[in-house]
Amino acid sequence: MTKTTPTLTRTGQSPGLRLAASAGLLVWLSGCAALQQPAPHVSGPVPAQYEDWFDGGQPRNLEWMHKNKVEKANQLIEAGKPFEAIAQIESLMQQGLPQAYYEMGKIFDQGKGVEPDPTRAANLYAEAIKTPSYILGHASLNLAKLYREGAGVERNDVLAYHLLQQAMEEEVGPRAEVALAELLAEGGQGVNADPALASTLYRKAAEAGNEEALQALAEAHRRGGWLKEDPSQAQQYAQRYAEALERRAGNGDVDAMAKLAGLYTADGLLGDQPQRRMEWLTKAANAGDSDALSQAGRALLEGDNPRQGLTMLEKAAQNGDVGAMETLGKALLEGNGIPRRPDQAQHWLSAAIAQDSVDAKVTLGRALLHGEGLPAHPQRGVELLEEAAAQGDGLALALLGAYHLDDTTVSSQPLVALDYLKRGHQLGHPYATQQLGALYLEGRGVPADGQKAVTLLEEAADQGQTAALRMLGEAYLEGEVVPYHPSKAEELLTRAVESGDVSAMTALGQGYLEGTLKERRPSRGLALLEQAARKGDAYAMVVMGRAYRKGEGVPRDLQQARQWLTRARDAGHSSAEDALAQLRYDQGEAGDIEALVEAAEAGHPGSMASLGEAFLTGRGVQQNLRQARIWLQRAASEGHPGASADLGRMYLEGQGVQRDAAKGARYLQSAAASGHAGARADLGEILLIGRGLPADPERGMRLLEQAAANGHGGARLALAEALLKGEHVAQDTQRGLELLRSAAEAGDDYAAQLLGEAYLEGKGVAVDPAQAKTWLGRASEAGNLSAQTLLGTALVRGDNGMSPDPARGRRLLEQAAEQGHAGAQATLGRELLRGDSLEMDRRQGADYLLAAARQGHETARLALAKAYLTANGLENANREQAMLWLNEVMDGDSEMAAQTLHDLLSDEAAMDALQQASARS
Repeated sequence: MTKTTPTLTRTGQSPGLRLAASAGLLVWLSGCAALQQPAPHVSGPVPAQYEDWFDGGQPRNLEWMHKNKVEKANQLIEAGKPFEAIAQIESLMQQGLPQAYYEMGKIFDQGKGVEPDPTRAANLYAEAIKTPSYILGHASLNLAKLYREGAGVERNDVLAYHLLQQAMEEEVGPRAEVALAELLAEGGQGVNADPALASTLYRKAAEAGNEEALQALAEAHRRGGWLKEDPSQAQQYAQRYAEALERRAGNGDVDAMAKLAGLYTADGLLGDQPQRRMEWLTKAANAGDSDALSQAGRALLEGDNPRQGLTMLEKAAQNGDVGAMETLGKALLEGNGIPRRPDQAQHWLSAAIAQDSVDAKVTLGRALLHGEGLPAHPQRGVELLEEAAAQGDGLALALLGAYHLDDTTVSSQPLVALDYLKRGHQLGHPYATQQLGALYLEGRGVPADGQKAVTLLEEAADQGQTAALRMLGEAYLEGEVVPYHPSKAEELLTRAVESGDVSAMTALGQGYLEGTLKERRPSRGLALLEQAARKGDAYAMVVMGRAYRKGEGVPRDLQQARQWLTRARDAGHSSAEDALAQLRYDQGEAGDIEALVEAAEAGHPGSMASLGEAFLTGRGVQQNLRQARIWLQRAASEGHPGASADLGRMYLEGQGVQRDAAKGARYLQSAAASGHAGARADLGEILLIGRGLPADPERGMRLLEQAAANGHGGARLALAEALLKGEHVAQDTQRGLELLRSAAEAGDDYAAQLLGEAYLEGKGVAVDPAQAKTWLGRASEAGNLSAQTLLGTALVRGDNGMSPDPARGRRLLEQAAEQGHAGAQATLGRELLRGDSLEMDRRQGADYLLAAARQGHETARLALAKAYLTANGLENANREQAMLWLNEVMDGDSEMAAQTLHDLLSDEAAMDALQQASARS
């Protein structure tokens, strides 16, 4: 079909008519006049204040008369004399020539010899298009660009659209088509997208060889582009774009060389081709392109020739390239593949900072903050990061947040950190988002909030923060702030491991080894931990050391444990020394007491305390109370609460030291102040009754409550007894019973004994034989001798409403007696002598009484003493004399003592006296 060129008339043309003309132009562009007129693309007509840009009028084409002046002005600009050129053009502007305004607009738009001034350029272009002339289209095109970018004027896509339509009507060529296509490809503010028309415009410009159109079409047909994905089309347009650039590059165009290099990057239009990229970067660099020099240096630095890259970066930096200064400073600071040069690093980073480089501020600030590669200067580091943060750098805000959470250098300020991290998160920095999630997970500066923590950490993980995956995985494994969910934990930790997070490798390995994940896989866990340890993770070494020490998931091997824990200590892990001290204690129990002595003599408080306790109890070493006191005192002086608690008990009981209740109480107070539950329990009982300290029942009960809340069983029972009896404190039977029942149901046989005894004897509760039998039975089955004695006695005698069961009662008493329970022996002795509930057996009864008396059982001793007096006709003799005789007999040779007492008991009168004494006891 024949192409017809749209005509342009200026007399009285309204905006509505102009839009109709635009529609006609679109028909022409489509190549078929029968095409329907498309829907308008803009939300409204040209605003009234700009109508004179489009209202037509008689053209002034007198510029040819001043052609020489314009050419001279351009020559002056090229000669570096912009102000003389401006003077030439101003003389033409005074005559109202549109081209003069246009030429002056270009000077300030492009910064030709002057500082760019887009506002002034926009005003000049506006003046140029008020009067029709042959430069109308070009001025409209340039002004549209400023309105699209919002440069020097407020962004206005609708106005830009009308200006571009005007430029196309003036047939300024492919540049106008490309500009309008760019606007219509995705639409704008008040401008509807029209991909089909945009594609038509781009293709028309591409046929004319326009590079921007070729590039745009190549990108549009790629995956994720705004046109239908078509790899073949994308490749075709990209290749044509490259050919166009090569033609310019062949003529020495440095910009074309740099663009060609960009085509061969990983995300470039022609794919990752490092050799081609370096070829064009090198050509651009050799041609004097500073940015290309910097890019080439960076590529070589990261590639296989870091030294050449360093040389190129130094040259670019010396030429004033700020990006090169940043890269050079960071490279010399970190020393990856090149020697570290801290002084030069600081020099180049400072030079970039002088050019207001935010990245350089962050890099140098971070290094000075923590002394990474440079001597630490926290104050200066914070200043630089504050400057970068004020310029909206998210990483600077994240680093400042981390700094104010760190207790190692300054006192942490969680609220200050929270403010920085919130700002960094709002800017979209993933590290700030991750740390903010961690704050909500830990409850630092904010209440712990699992839901917010999960949302933030998932967002950070989606942005590539593998540590966020690990944090979430560990949180699901701990089940504190977020619900325990082992399968989620496993999935997240596995993803973090696959992303290279070594700490996640340790956490996953520990979970498999210890069985906190859904499935216990010790061999897999050990393999992960060993891998993490090889990568330098000290905590992985600690976990393996503990596992081998305890034999959890692996065979117990104290030698392996020592090797891993020693490596962890040498790697600087804070918990390794404590774990080693415990290991040495285990080795001491296994016969290697020298290991524990070694740690104690090295000054480790935990080892001193363990060694003292070993000497105190005789575990792993011969009992030596003097050595126990020495080591416990050394540990206590270092602030070890367990050692203070042990010393307190020693002085209370006079164990290896002179009994001193007041001194014992002071040691217990020191341990209790450090939170030691056992010391609180002991001190609570002391204060309850006032042993060694003035009685303070209220404080005593408070300490017992605290110890019980920390899981101390003895404190719970002491508290229960006090509440049941109501001695020294207000009686609270219900609470006392609840405490005993809770402990008894959890398997505490002593609690079951006390509960049964309370129901048997009506201590604070009504007598209840059934409950007594139940709880004393539980305690008896657990091997509690006192419970066996109490229940056995009640069953033999039928005490307190208990249904008699002499056979079972005797079995229980015999079990306790055979294990040395003096009360059971005395009871059996009395019952066998009396013959009321059990069949009389005088000799066996006397033997049981003798066994009880030897253990100091008071009623058994009194019965035997009474028998002696009666046998010698001294019923009214001094009782003290009888007891002295009894002590002499029992302190002597055991066989002789037994025979003497049996001879005594062969006397009928003595035996009758013994029976009578037993009946009264």
